[in-house]
Order: sequence, then structure tokens, then C-alpha cells
Amino acid sequence: MKKLILAMAATVILTACGGSGGTTTAVACTDAYWDGVVGTCLPKGWHVVDRTALDQRGVPSEVLVAFQADTPTAGQFATVTVTRESLSRQMTSVDYSDASVQSVLAMPGYTKIDLTKVPVDDSSVSFHTFSAQPSADQPKTRFSQVSAATGANGYTFTASTPLSIDATLTKQIQLILSNVTLKGPAASSGE
Repeated sequence: MKKLILAMAATVILTACGGSGGTTTAVACTDAYWDGVVGTCLPKGWHVVDRTALDQRGVPSEVLVAFQADTPTAGQFATVTVTRESLSRQMTSVDYSDASVQSVLAMPGYTKIDLTKVPVDDSSVSFHTFSAQPSADQPKTRFSQVSAATGANGYTFTASTPLSIDATLTKQIQLILSNVTLKGPAASSGE
């Protein structure tokens, strides 16, 4: 759980400051992301954060990649981080997802917003949206998470945003987290 909270705090750090955000628009996949380990689909207006930038901001090495919205919302840039955790034993995606949901319930200020299921490869895992305050010096934040496992590694995609977000940003985050894959494009085609 300590690693998960650390990764969530890193996600909050990456939200940075900016102006205010946008209008409701249609959301579609414009860029497929696959790095050989994890994949998803990014909507227009999102980019991959350069690893050098992550290192400069003190983001821990457990964070494999981060995606960030180009347009700020309420002065912050929505960010999705992907963390990898080495597991002491192999777990199914369903078991790892359930454990990830349980691990955040004790966070300060935890409030469940929504809990639904999404497909990740051959499993149905939790899409968990909640608010919490990861540390006393950070504001209460809205998080959405999808976790899955393969072999002895667990992966968690965590979106961090201000508490109140518009419908377009909600749809963008849903698109990213609903398209999580731990299989390469060739392996997942034909499903």
C-alpha cells in the first residue's frame, strides 16, 4: 500500500499548475500507446510525459510512464500514471485489482465515487473512482484507477484530477483506463 500511495502522490505532483479548462467535445482514441509492457489508447489533447521530466520532478522509478492532458482543468493538468509493483507471488488481474481497491480504503479522506468493471485483456477488473488526500500538504484529489497483473508484476493506471471535472475530461479518463492492456498489439488483435 505504501508504494501505491507514493505513486498516487507522484500523480498529484505531476498535475502542476495551469489555467482553466475546456468545453465538452467528442472523445475518441487518436494514439495507441504500447511500450512493450503496458498499453492504452490516448485521446486527442493528451501526451506521454518524457521520462526525463518525470525524473526531474522526483517521480519514483515504480512509475513506468505518465500521460498528461494538454489543457488544464481548475489550474491543474490531469495526469495518468502507470506504476509497476513486483509481487511476492503471481496474481490474477482480478485478485490484484481487488487488492488495489482494498489498499486505498484506509487513505485519509477516502470517499468512494464509483466502482464499475472494465475489461483488461481476458479479465474483468475494477474501475475505481474515489477522492482522497494522499498527504496533509496536498489538496483532496479525485482519483480513478484500473489495476491488472501478469506473472509476478502488478500494474496500476491512476488518473489524478481536481475534485470537480467536466464531462469531456471524465470521458477522456474513461477512454484511457478502459483501454488498458498488458498484451502487445499483435497479441490482443483478433479478440
